[in-house]
Amino acid sequence: MKITFLGTGTSQGVPPIGCTSEVCLSENPKDKRLRASILVQWNNLNVLVDCGPDFRYQMIRAGVNRLDAILFTHEHRDHTAGLDDIRPYNYLQQGNMPVYLHPRVYGAFQSQYDYIFQPVPYPGIPLIDWHMIDLEPFQIKGHVIKPVEVMHYKLPVLGFVFGRFAYVTDANYISAEEKEKLKGMDVLVLNALRREDHISHFTLSQAVELAKELGAKQTYFTHMSHQIGLHDLVCAELPDGIDLAHDGLIVELAD
Repeated sequence: MKITFLGTGTSQGVPPIGCTSEVCLSENPKDKRLRASILVQWNNLNVLVDCGPDFRYQMIRAGVNRLDAILFTHEHRDHTAGLDDIRPYNYLQQGNMPVYLHPRVYGAFQSQYDYIFQPVPYPGIPLIDWHMIDLEPFQIKGHVIKPVEVMHYKLPVLGFVFGRFAYVTDANYISAEEKEKLKGMDVLVLNALRREDHISHFTLSQAVELAKELGAKQTYFTHMSHQIGLHDLVCAELPDGIDLAHDGLIVELAD
């Protein structure tokens, strides 16, 4: 299995427009963060998790010429705003794009992308096969994917478990029952927005404590703002087995 971090930033990206903070002026490429998304390559399967406003550039930058499915964690625009740009894959693959999402998120898409759902669609719209999911495991090309419910303040968000790899973004609470699904991973990804408290995201210290509790061999943090600090300095203070992810990071593990 190969995981590519396509983006590791929060909703505004890093740097946000106009910011002149130390992090935003950094020349270290690891301090430049597109909106959060990953590509999971699992044997013959290429799956994208979330399709935000940087999707087109992320696919070009990573050289992704085939995409088998897209999974959505939730409906916020920093995770959904790139959906229209799946059209080249419709052309390249000569078929509809399978999309897996919660029914509530599907309802949001009907508003966000109303032109896709018109009774008489015009030529050139994204072509999609919609698949509704909840908390039950589902399969894509014989690969079992297990959803995990986390809370983003009052909004339920889905994380996903792929074998011994788990991905969670946009969370500030996980129930004891759902934590059990995340324990004992080879690689775990959690969100860590910044150092200061936030209403709907784990802070850096909260994410560290949760990572220790869940006990993955390696944990990476994603969905970070510029307020988390300089990448290299933050990584230097983290415990062994816990690191900040960065755009372009590739992690490989046994299938």
